[in-house]
Amino acid sequence: MALDRKTPNDLNAFWMPFTANRQFKKNPRMFVGAKDMHYTTADGRQVLDGTAGLWCCNAGHCRPKITEAIQKQAAEMDYAPAFQMGHPAAFELANRLVEIAPDGMEHVFYTNSGSESVETALKLAIAYHRARGDGARTRLIGRERGYHGVNFGGISVGGIVTNRKVFGPLVPGVDHMPHTHLPAQNAFTKGQPEHGAHLADELERIVALHGAETIAAVIVEPMAGSTGVLLPPKGYLQKLREITRKHGILLIFDEVITGFGRLGSAFAGQHYGVTPDIMTTAKGLTNGVIPMGAVMTTAAVHDAFMTGPEHMIELFHGYTYSGNPIASAAGIATLETYREEGLFERAAELAPYWQEALHSLRGTRNVIDIRNEGLIGAVELESIPGEPTKRAFSAFLKAYEKGILIRTTGDIIAMSPPLIISKAEIDQLIGTLKDVLDTLE
Repeated sequence: MALDRKTPNDLNAFWMPFTANRQFKKNPRMFVGAKDMHYTTADGRQVLDGTAGLWCCNAGHCRPKITEAIQKQAAEMDYAPAFQMGHPAAFELANRLVEIAPDGMEHVFYTNSGSESVETALKLAIAYHRARGDGARTRLIGRERGYHGVNFGGISVGGIVTNRKVFGPLVPGVDHMPHTHLPAQNAFTKGQPEHGAHLADELERIVALHGAETIAAVIVEPMAGSTGVLLPPKGYLQKLREITRKHGILLIFDEVITGFGRLGSAFAGQHYGVTPDIMTTAKGLTNGVIPMGAVMTTAAVHDAFMTGPEHMIELFHGYTYSGNPIASAAGIATLETYREEGLFERAAELAPYWQEALHSLRGTRNVIDIRNEGLIGAVELESIPGEPTKRAFSAFLKAYEKGILIRTTGDIIAMSPPLIISKAEIDQLIGTLKDVLDTLE
C-alpha cells in the first residue's frame, strides 16, 4: 500500500540506519511493493533491484514458497521458546544447513542478524579456548576495512573507521591485519587478483608481537563486501588457514554476504576451497524476509563445551528469537527455493556474463577500478577532491531516478543482484549505470 503522508514531519519519528536522514526526508524514496527482480515505488515506477535488497534477497522478492511457509507457520504456531524447549522446524533447518555447508561444519547456533552472528562467533571462540583449559587466549584479530556488523565486538574486529570512531573505547585486545586491496597491482582484475597472497604473512608478525598463546581467533570475510568488494588474492585464504592451524588459532569466516550462492557455491569457503572453524551467516538464510542468522561450527568447537553434568547449561548465551518458528519456516522454504530452482548453479553459470558486462564499464568517465566475483561487482570512482563519497552518492540518486537500485560505500558502487537475474536484466542494469556515469561531473 502506498504511503499517503508526504511531508517531512510525518517521517520524523523514524531515525533511519546508515542514512543521510535530513537529505532523505526532504525528498523521500519510498518502496511500496516488490516482486521477483523489481521494487515498486510510491509513485508507481518499477526499479530493477541491483543489490538483492541489502545483499540478502538472493532468490528475488515475494517468492511464493517462502510466503506460503511463513503464512502457514504463523497460523500454526507463532512463537516457541528456545531455552530448554524446542520445535521441529529449527532442528530441520539446522540439518539442512549442515547438508549444504562445507565439510566439517556440523552444528548450528541461531541468531537474528549478521551482527549477532559475529558476536556469537567471537564469544564462542574465546569460550572454546577457556573450555579446553587455554583461557589466556582472549585476543581477537580482524582486518582493516573489514565489516562485521555494528555491535561492539563486530566494530572492534572490523576495520571501517566511520563505523568505529565515534563510539568510544571498543573491545580490548584486538589487532588488525592489512586489507587485501592493492589497486596499483590489481586494478581491473577479473575475478581473484594475482598479487597479494603475501599479505596473509602479516598474521605471523601479529602472532610474534602478541604470542600465539594469547590469540583466540582470526575473523575475516572471505570476500569483503560492504567495504567495496575487496577480493582475496589467490592463495591468501589458504595461507591464513595454514597459519591459524599452525598456531592453534580458530579461523572465523564471516559469510553473512557471501553465503547462500552469491559466489556460485553455497558458501565462499567452498568456492575458495578453504574451511574455517566457525562460520557466520544471515541475510540470504531467509532471503531477507525475516531476520535470522546462524553460526556454524565444527564438531571440535561444539564438543569442547559438551562436558560436565548433563543437566547443566553448557553455554550461557542465546537470544529470545533464536530459531524462531516463523523464521525457521522461512529458512527451510528459502533453501528449498534455492535447490529447486538451481539458483547456486545459476549464479555460477551467469558469473562470466556478469563479469564481461561489468568490465565493459572500463574507460567510462571517472571509473578507476572494477572488481568482481560470482554475482558481485564493484565500480570504483575517482573521488571529487575535498568531497569524498559525493560522486558515488550522486550516481546512486540518478540511478534510482532511472530505474535501477545500486549501493554505494565511499566512492565505490557495489552491486549484488538476486540470483534470478536474466542476461537481459544484467544488460539493463549495466547499461543504465553507464548512462548514469556518463552524466556525472
